[in-house]
Amino acid sequence: MKYMDEYRDAKIARGIAAEIRRRSTRPWVLMEVCGGQTHTLMRYGIDELLANSVELVHGPGCPVCVTPLEMIDRANALARRPEVTLLSYGDMLRVPGSETDLFHVKAEGGDVRIVYSPADAVELARNNPDRKVVFFAIGFETTAPAHAMAVLQAERLGLKNFSLLVSHVLVPPAIRMLLQSSRNRVQGFIAPGHVCTVVGVTEYEELAREFHVPFVVGGFEPVDILEAIRLLVVQLEEGRAEVENSYSRTVLYGGNRAAQDAVERVFEVTDRKWRGVGDIGASGLRLQEKYAAFDAERLFGLQDVRAEEPSECISAEVLLGHKKPTDCPAFGTRCTPEKPLGAPMVSTEGACAAYHQYRRHLVTL
Repeated sequence: MKYMDEYRDAKIARGIAAEIRRRSTRPWVLMEVCGGQTHTLMRYGIDELLANSVELVHGPGCPVCVTPLEMIDRANALARRPEVTLLSYGDMLRVPGSETDLFHVKAEGGDVRIVYSPADAVELARNNPDRKVVFFAIGFETTAPAHAMAVLQAERLGLKNFSLLVSHVLVPPAIRMLLQSSRNRVQGFIAPGHVCTVVGVTEYEELAREFHVPFVVGGFEPVDILEAIRLLVVQLEEGRAEVENSYSRTVLYGGNRAAQDAVERVFEVTDRKWRGVGDIGASGLRLQEKYAAFDAERLFGLQDVRAEEPSECISAEVLLGHKKPTDCPAFGTRCTPEKPLGAPMVSTEGACAAYHQYRRHLVTL
């Protein structure tokens, strides 16, 4: 398949890996930001292949994982209301709140449904005017345009029974927080390809200049990731800190202007809490005041719902690249995909889930 087979070619991958090992004079610490890239790394053993040349740590690039605990509690509270139909992407149903998750609320009789697009949510609201239809809108810059378009479509249709529970976060402010930390060890970043498809690369150029750290926009296949690592190693060995785009078959320098316009029409930047990490200034999106009629938090009075993270879960340390999932005492025992303590063990993009699927052999139970 075009743009698939050639990016999984073992001969090409081994050649790039050999070049990385040859060029590395020290074990550079690199972070992949996107959870999809984390799963590729684990699945193909790229971190083990480069073990003596590069240390790969995993960033807060799983949108499900960073959705704050209190937002899950708000979704659970909405789903329990008899007049509400709560719609969500599938992997949100198993994310634990402070007491339960949407899967169990559904089992108890809550009207919780999985959809694959916010357009499906708008259509359901249109066809069920007697129901209060709420779509759980999570994600990074990647999903924000589709959610913005859903609001614009609902406005055009004059729907009074459709709203969003918004938990959008932005990648660059999180990277800035990481780079400002006294505990930071990361020397180069694989920038998230899907996010850059929407927003382009200019914000990463600002970070590269300010912190003198290189960024390479990477794709999601093994050859994509190895090439991104190679470019980072070359920059680090040469003392450069620039932004390079190795995912040019998808990412344009300026991103997708139409998608950006939709987001700017509907949302505005706000401070946002990240699960396990805490508050990060100007790191999220919320609906603009003119779209308050589509804001589920306001409509249902959920702003004051607060929750504390379970002390046993070290997801914050994992999301910040300070620890690996296998460093957690609960990994694979008290925390599994079937009974997760934290979101990174649930999501298909979560680092803990990736390690549980591909690296359980590293843990002595």
